[in-house]
Amino acid sequence: MNISRKKSIVFLVLAAVLWSTGGILIKLVDWNPIAIAGTRSGVSAILMYFYIIKKNKDSKLLSPKIKLTKIKFLGGCVYAATVILFVLGNKLTTSANVILLQYTAPIWVALFSGYFLKEKVKKGDWISIFFVMSGMVLFFVGDINTGQMIGNFVSVLSGFALAGVVILLKLQKEGSAVEMTFVGNIITLIVSIPFILWSMPSTISIIGIILLGIFQLGLSYILYSEAIFNVTAVEAILIPVIEPLLNPIWVFLFNGEKPSLMAIIGGMIVVSSVVIRNIIANKKNKSCDFKYKESTS
Repeated sequence: MNISRKKSIVFLVLAAVLWSTGGILIKLVDWNPIAIAGTRSGVSAILMYFYIIKKNKDSKLLSPKIKLTKIKFLGGCVYAATVILFVLGNKLTTSANVILLQYTAPIWVALFSGYFLKEKVKKGDWISIFFVMSGMVLFFVGDINTGQMIGNFVSVLSGFALAGVVILLKLQKEGSAVEMTFVGNIITLIVSIPFILWSMPSTISIIGIILLGIFQLGLSYILYSEAIFNVTAVEAILIPVIEPLLNPIWVFLFNGEKPSLMAIIGGMIVVSSVVIRNIIANKKNKSCDFKYKESTS
């Protein structure tokens, strides 16, 4: 699927909105976190498989088979770690903590994208990352519960793994990024089989898992995987940062779980810094396009 940069940004925003539903849906599923991660990935894998088959047929490929490469397998493993740690974090601390701390990912992407992707990180990116991290610190300081501190640590690990997913998705050939996430979902399902067999979920929990698999994980990563080739790695992790603001809002509205004042302030700093960064970046891009047109006319 060849899409424009503008449509890619829209896809990233839509992916973030879908991701943001994870906190409330996971809280409603009364089951162990590894089993939730595995069954959610299983549902997501089914959706992705049919999408890949349809996409390959539309591209008139002779074979709809998914080719497993070393980098695709590595990416799948890192993806599996990301989704398992995310669900585990949601069971150990508040949704606001999980999603904000997972967004330590931009700094890891900025540090490693130059080496792995040969993408130059701009000054504006570093400024945005500074404010994102400042928001994280505001949130982190207010948490003194030991159990929540463990959840926070798990969430930071999830952020590190998420950065790895972004970089490895960018390293895929265009069209195979969705396949990497499909492989990751299969790995997650296999790893969690012992936990799935340990106990059975309730009917409400099953409905929650289906919703998680189709929308929060499946459709979101299809959109994200299609969009990632038209933006830089830093943009791919910074643009969806509206998720930290939406996630605790859904949980507060539907589950009554209130984020702390510091978490709210931190979230506003995170979102504001990224929005301002993208407004400035878009103005610079338009200015460059205008100068180019003048020079060629």
